Amino acid sequence: MVAALAKMIRDEPIPLMEADMQTRSLGRDGLTVSGVGLGCMGMSEFYGSRDDSESIATIHRAIDLGVTFFDTADMYGVGHNEELLGRAIKGKRDGLVIATKFGNVRGPNGERLGISGKPDYVKAACDASLKRLGIDVIDLYYQHRVDPETPIEDTVGAMADLVKAGKVRHLGLSEAAPATIRRAHSVHKITALQTEYSLWSRDPEAEIFPTLRELGIGFVPYSPLGRGFLTGRFSAPTDFEAGDFRTMSPRFSGDNFDQNRALLKTLEAMAKDKGATTAQIALAWVLSQGNDIVPIPGTRRITYLEDNVAALAVTLTDDDKRALDTAFPPGVAVGDRYPEAAMRALNL
Repeated sequence: MVAALAKMIRDEPIPLMEADMQTRSLGRDGLTVSGVGLGCMGMSEFYGSRDDSESIATIHRAIDLGVTFFDTADMYGVGHNEELLGRAIKGKRDGLVIATKFGNVRGPNGERLGISGKPDYVKAACDASLKRLGIDVIDLYYQHRVDPETPIEDTVGAMADLVKAGKVRHLGLSEAAPATIRRAHSVHKITALQTEYSLWSRDPEAEIFPTLRELGIGFVPYSPLGRGFLTGRFSAPTDFEAGDFRTMSPRFSGDNFDQNRALLKTLEAMAKDKGATTAQIALAWVLSQGNDIVPIPGTRRITYLEDNVAALAVTLTDDDKRALDTAFPPGVAVGDRYPEAAMRALNL
């Protein structure tokens, strides 16, 4: 069934108004988005070479399929990703939910200049993002990383000013700890938290999920396919392009890669049994964790986009979910999510 749907999607373009796209709500303040979003980061940086024409075609195909939720950030490609998304949605803005982020400061040549949540910086970053995106208002504006030198109350206060000014509709945080989320939410309603979450990155379940559900905050998992690892497409660290940041990730290195690759047997067997791809099973598992969860798998290729959208047709039984929980218990992945320096930047 799933394979048939994916083939139908590829063979017959579906106009936006006819697309049978599921929707979900983030938070309690009425932000409705497609059941699966599109992460745009890899279209500009971090995953090897880029092709703007291919990326724009993928964004257009996503819109045709009913995807309304698009995620970018000012740091991706040092502004290039926002400009790319802006070009792609020109004339197609109505009905779309555009999310972007600030906080990871980079210089004009891509150099990392630290994290900032200072109020003046927040407002300047927003204006710059609006200009690059070519839009009048950002639907969901995240603090990308928490600034340890600036009280979260000051940062969110500045973000709230942007809402009052009509430049931003909803506020979000990324990789924030429960206590930080509570403090932020006391200043202004937080609509969504974005944090890495997948079968091999289940840390949010312990404390983040209960906090979000108590406060009525939606959850947006990035890297729901484990940075592509859970697709099963990679058999060795040498499979990655030059410049792909995964070559520097502990989970993708040496013996860690081999041990993590062995985890995929259950996923691959289930996918074969259901006539699905391993990516679709992995996404279906994320989607099954709650209707307040909207994953944003990233891709710059139409084929992978179509497979990801078709994951919405996958049904996992209770036995399926138990089998996946057994194969991928919390903490099962070998190696950290990021290199040491990047792990230190997380507000865990």
